[in-house]
Amino acid sequence: MRWCPSSVLHLLRCVRSRSCTRRGKSSLPLWIREIWAYILLLVQSLCFNSLTDSDVVFDSVFEPVFWTVDYVTRWFGKVFVCLVVILTSSILAIVYLILLPMVIDTYSTAWIAWHLIYGHWNLVMIVFHYYKSAVTAPGCPPTVKNDSPFVAVCKKCIMPKPARTHHCGICNRCILKMDHHCPWLNNCVGHFNHRYFFSFCLVMAMGCVYCSISGRYLFLDAYNAIETKYQTPAPHYTFKEKFINKCIIYMWVLTSTVAVALGALTFWHAVLISRGETSIEKHINSKETKRLAKRGRVYKNPFNYGRLNNWKVFLGVEKRSHWLTRVLLPSGHLPLCDGLTWDSLPFKKELMPV
Repeated sequence: MRWCPSSVLHLLRCVRSRSCTRRGKSSLPLWIREIWAYILLLVQSLCFNSLTDSDVVFDSVFEPVFWTVDYVTRWFGKVFVCLVVILTSSILAIVYLILLPMVIDTYSTAWIAWHLIYGHWNLVMIVFHYYKSAVTAPGCPPTVKNDSPFVAVCKKCIMPKPARTHHCGICNRCILKMDHHCPWLNNCVGHFNHRYFFSFCLVMAMGCVYCSISGRYLFLDAYNAIETKYQTPAPHYTFKEKFINKCIIYMWVLTSTVAVALGALTFWHAVLISRGETSIEKHINSKETKRLAKRGRVYKNPFNYGRLNNWKVFLGVEKRSHWLTRVLLPSGHLPLCDGLTWDSLPFKKELMPV
């Protein structure tokens, strides 16, 4: 932190007071005067004290750009959520109206039972985890002073924050164990919804892989049928057949693309979880590792409890039955930690592997 919070607030009051004294003489709208006062504050902050460096100058100059990006992302979050719902609903409509009748007519009873059981389990998991990750608050530090330890002061909120807490410019608040702001959820991914987010990514990727593999032959048949009919038009190639073939192609292309992209993202988050770190902490820990390596020292992540224990903490697994009730089935249980303290393992030591 480069500036003293009280000094910055004093400077902002001075700029606003000078703007207010001219309010009676100026005919400009209030929002223009506020923007102008903010720009003056940014310019004055460039030479505010002797501790100014390139990072401070960069943050000050590009602050309007950051604000614009945050505002646009905040507004487009609702559009992205609607897009997820529309695309997922379109795939479900194709599966139920086109693919399911084909499966019932052509597959054996055992295969039909497998597709019905797995497909509906996958669907329930997708809907549950997406809803929970979108509506569950990620968690914020308390606004009143308590006994929780704080490690820093947020330069945006001017409030103390505990370990693993970072400020989200889009949500305009500090988030406990913040991973990132996800526009597809229109929500931050933090301490209380991180598990929902990862589970949604995992089951959605699994569902897309399932649709891609199950429909690969239908896709080839539909593609070849369209190509053949375009080259040699036939009077019996009805609009319904053409529509069905295009729907199958659309489903296969969309699910295959999402499977690759979302599968890579899910794998990356799985690696981070195994290391006991978030996306933000990945960059912080990398910098600390390089900084200490120059001094001949080794950096150790204080929140890494071991690969298996990291997954237990993340998934909220306290006993063996929880792998079924809390992982393989929809579960709304809270994390084992409160997100404020991370001093020790949040479960009994006898549950740790020998």
